[in-house]
Amino acid sequence: MSYRVLLLHMASSLLLFFTIACSPASSEFYVSPDGDDNNNGSQEKPFATLVRARQAALQSLADQSGSATIWLQPGRHVVTESIVFKAEDFPDTTSRLYVKGIGEAILSGGQLLSNWQRTDDGLWMTQLPSGADSITYVRELFVNGRRAIRSRFPNEGYIRIARAGEDKRTHFFFGEGDFPLPQRAKDTELVLMHDWSSSRIPVQSIDTVAQILTPVDWIGARVLDFFTLDHWEEHPRYFLENDLRFIDQDYEWYFDPEARRIYLKLPAAQDINELEIIVPVAEGLLELEGTEEQPIRNVQIENVIFRHSAWNIPDAGCAGIQATYFDPRPNSGTGWSVVPAAVTTTYADQCIFTHCRFENLGGSGLWIGRGSTNNQVSDSQFGDISGNGLLIGEGQDRKVGDNPWWEKAPEQAARNNRIVGCTVTDCGVQYFGAVGIWCGLSAETTIVDNEVHHLPYTGISIGWMWSPAPTPARENRVINNHIHHIMQKLSDGGGIYMLGLQPGSELRGNHIHDVTVNVGRAESNGMFLDEGTTDVIVSDNIIYNIAKSPIRFHRATTNLVQDNFLFCTEGVPPFTYNATDDTLIEKIDNRVYQVSDNDYEAALQQAITGWQEKHQQQE
Repeated sequence: MSYRVLLLHMASSLLLFFTIACSPASSEFYVSPDGDDNNNGSQEKPFATLVRARQAALQSLADQSGSATIWLQPGRHVVTESIVFKAEDFPDTTSRLYVKGIGEAILSGGQLLSNWQRTDDGLWMTQLPSGADSITYVRELFVNGRRAIRSRFPNEGYIRIARAGEDKRTHFFFGEGDFPLPQRAKDTELVLMHDWSSSRIPVQSIDTVAQILTPVDWIGARVLDFFTLDHWEEHPRYFLENDLRFIDQDYEWYFDPEARRIYLKLPAAQDINELEIIVPVAEGLLELEGTEEQPIRNVQIENVIFRHSAWNIPDAGCAGIQATYFDPRPNSGTGWSVVPAAVTTTYADQCIFTHCRFENLGGSGLWIGRGSTNNQVSDSQFGDISGNGLLIGEGQDRKVGDNPWWEKAPEQAARNNRIVGCTVTDCGVQYFGAVGIWCGLSAETTIVDNEVHHLPYTGISIGWMWSPAPTPARENRVINNHIHHIMQKLSDGGGIYMLGLQPGSELRGNHIHDVTVNVGRAESNGMFLDEGTTDVIVSDNIIYNIAKSPIRFHRATTNLVQDNFLFCTEGVPPFTYNATDDTLIEKIDNRVYQVSDNDYEAALQQAITGWQEKHQQQE
């Protein structure tokens, strides 16, 4: 070997040594429901809890850059409170954390119920333990992964109030025989439908002589005058929940808060010991928490199933306003309240949720919150959720000093987040004004290639300002989504609902169909561009099977509507203008078809096929 070759060989060896020595460290930890937190966290000796794995992973990243992976093995990983990762946990901002599920890895905030006993009337009953850390209230019960029916009357449909009380807020009159008298009226909950929201208020009393039902607080949100009982309907719809006498079908249940007992009806041949019966306990499951000065970065959650979060309504009830925002009671002066999510981010940057499932949840699903930027949610499923599926950003109420945050500190807006290839369905199971995907005062959001369907209210909601006042909302893009079978309980919404000034925003290439009309006063549409909607481009969408106009404007201003396929039922116009100057809406090359047109069916099939082919090519 020549001297030169020897030197080159030595130099290469030294380079390889220093490369290995200086490479970022990588560590892995395993968690199994059958593990032990005294183990070392290896695949052969896994930890038992995510709490312990979190501690080990963060310790491995405490003094050096690198990556740590937490592997959740199949099974139910129970948390009693939200697992929190903070920016301060990562001294090196280039470090990466992965939390990955193997198979059916479930992060559950629920408690498994046992010790069921037969009652004399053929129901099953279990006594909840007491104590400081015990279950305080039960709003959901899940049997083998399916939501059981909170006892209600009627089983399907609604009752109509006979007449609103004089003040149209505190009570109403019911008719003879409208419902069976609850065994314990104060355990019962009134659920009343407004046009685009619902109220859930505990019952105070039921006077069978005067035929008056009185809840514990006002029906309808106090903060808005038009939530009076009969504003939208003279005889609005309602039903009652949670009484023993309402149980008359299998998988229906009742919670007695005084005796702390749950009663459940099962098929006669069903062995209850073969069932996994879970009640949610933890309000949150996971949080990624940064600050404006130090965002939390580079966390990826993959193939994790989030289940069994809990949320209990305030004692005075939950009077919905819109999209799970509700009337604060008592009013603290901080603005509207909102149903919380099982998983939240605050000031998160470059974080990813992929191939996850959010289901069997008592609040909302995932909230990409304040100051969160450059994050992505992809290829995930959202279903059987009491509130919203996903939320991005925040509303207008929070203040910085004495001023609204969006005026004083617009840089705190969520920005450049992507929702891609997700399925969102069966949200709003309890809070009917919920939406599939909600995007508040956010910027540069991309919502693309998702399927959003079977919802009580709106599919995708963008913006949160009922005027054209400037806010951080801009350049939001809703593209190539399939939105269908929405507005199934409420009114005054649409497949896509939009608000406020949003320069550079576009609704493009969406496939929207099957929007029903409900009994409220307002109509529902394929797209509803509501108050203040300005500087939005609506293009290349296909909208059909809409009971009313495919596109509606309400107090909107200048917008461009171009190259859309709009299929109308007989006698229904393609556009409806409520308090909107139609000359401000520029319309170019839209194809409009009435159901009576000879080429209606052929044009519809061609448009659907064209959308499907284009969508497949883009995938």
